[in-house]
Amino acid sequence: MTLKIRKYSWQLAPDAVKDIRLSVFIDEQGVPPELEWDDTDAIADHFIALLPDNTPVAVARMYPSITDTAHFGRMAVVKTYRGRGYGQRLLRHMVTEAAPDFDDFYLSAQVKAIPFYQRAGFHVCSEPYDDAGIPHVDMRCFAPTLAINAQPNLRPRPLVVGQDNESWLFSSERDFIALTDSIASQARQRLWLYDRLLDHDHFDRLRFRELLSNLARRHRLSEVKLLIHHDKPLVQRRHQIIELMRRLPSKIQLRLVSPDHPTDDRAFMIADRGALIVRHGFDQPEGFANFSAPGHVKRQAESFQRMWDAGRPSVELRQLPL
Repeated sequence: MTLKIRKYSWQLAPDAVKDIRLSVFIDEQGVPPELEWDDTDAIADHFIALLPDNTPVAVARMYPSITDTAHFGRMAVVKTYRGRGYGQRLLRHMVTEAAPDFDDFYLSAQVKAIPFYQRAGFHVCSEPYDDAGIPHVDMRCFAPTLAINAQPNLRPRPLVVGQDNESWLFSSERDFIALTDSIASQARQRLWLYDRLLDHDHFDRLRFRELLSNLARRHRLSEVKLLIHHDKPLVQRRHQIIELMRRLPSKIQLRLVSPDHPTDDRAFMIADRGALIVRHGFDQPEGFANFSAPGHVKRQAESFQRMWDAGRPSVELRQLPL
């Protein structure tokens, strides 16, 4: 069935936007009114999905943060119209509209709704917490353009580690970065990265640094290992990862490959025991990523471990002043 989707400011939004939220969140779920209605409504875009006869069936809101992240929230589907895909179509419309302007999407999801958001390319990025008496988790999507173009029959949960077992091919820097961040953000204990020199455009980014920092601080057994060929450019440019290493020296380690030991001619990154991204060469943003490939990850991990064991510490880093 055709679904019409309209966008309004809070001042011009029809009464149905408020009525659906009141019915779903306050009446059904028992959210206190003082928590449901907040100042964010005034700065958000409000979306409403309508049937051909103008019957309202779903609503949601979206607003940008100062960190250029698109925040989604207050998604609600009228009880009698649930299970028909209207909410998913509304969410995908919002993702499609925002994708040209944002590459970082965030939302707080009720735990029971996790599969709903995973179908649109979001992944869980926090432990459960209580919000208005309801268990929630934070979810993010770093590759919205890829997610909205994924075929649902092939990728029912695109970009989700352990769920999406179809390979992603990429040939642009934007897609490479989106896939790299999507995998790094879902690592729970181990992230191993092998590259020539951790290229500035690819890795010297605030978001990637934050993802490494979050992983390193998550668990006492967390580890980030960086294996590269050249370290001088990192030190000379005060690479953000180098600065992070100095703050977390026991959790983030760097070694240089041995010139006397065989090395891989492809750059790669592996997360835990299931996800990886591989570039066909050090100087080109072409390759593939897979979010559920334990066999392939095992082979890459063995290659990494051999190079790591033969590697040596960075003299350049030791010479840095504290």
